[in-house]
Amino acid sequence: MLFTERALWGVGLERVAGVDEVGIGPLAGPVVAAAVILPRDVALDGVRDSKLLTVKQRGALDEAIRGIALGVGIGVVEPEEVDRLNVYQAGLMAMARAVAALPLSPEHLLIDARRIPDCPIAQTCVAGGDRTVYSIATASIVAKVHRDRLMAAMDERFPGYGFARHVGYGTAAHLRALQSLGATPIHRRSFAPVRAVLLNGGQEPRGS
Repeated sequence: MLFTERALWGVGLERVAGVDEVGIGPLAGPVVAAAVILPRDVALDGVRDSKLLTVKQRGALDEAIRGIALGVGIGVVEPEEVDRLNVYQAGLMAMARAVAALPLSPEHLLIDARRIPDCPIAQTCVAGGDRTVYSIATASIVAKVHRDRLMAAMDERFPGYGFARHVGYGTAAHLRALQSLGATPIHRRSFAPVRAVLLNGGQEPRGS
């Protein structure tokens, strides 16, 4: 999985950042992206697409990645921004924010399936990169862990929705809670199931 990074390192580009986003599909919560710059001697076992890992594995790898990385940046796009921009553009904005949040400037970006527009840094778009490119996989892990923790905090703020379990995705349990409790401020109004509840008179719960 380090083939692409080694090719870039081999031509003198030391600061190569993998970039990925999570949270495109959920009905609630932010879109989150991470950018990770790894050292050339990186040797962490078990790194792969975050969707193929257990919660425990992701947590351990997130800690290990942060411990060895030359830089980690996180970008967050809040639900109201998702509604204003559309979710595709929100993903691009989250990645741009993650790159801007890096503590040192990368020389090249490796991005899963997209290109960040108006970005002055050279970038390579890799379809399926979270499965095939090591630094993109690490970014997917860091982004997923960060977003899941944000949604766990939202579970405490808005009890009854199960945010800690489904992290905002449109599961049957989430849809039932949405129907019975109404939409919270972290629900995406532009998404059809949320919009339908609001059009049918669903109110935001008390304490929002």
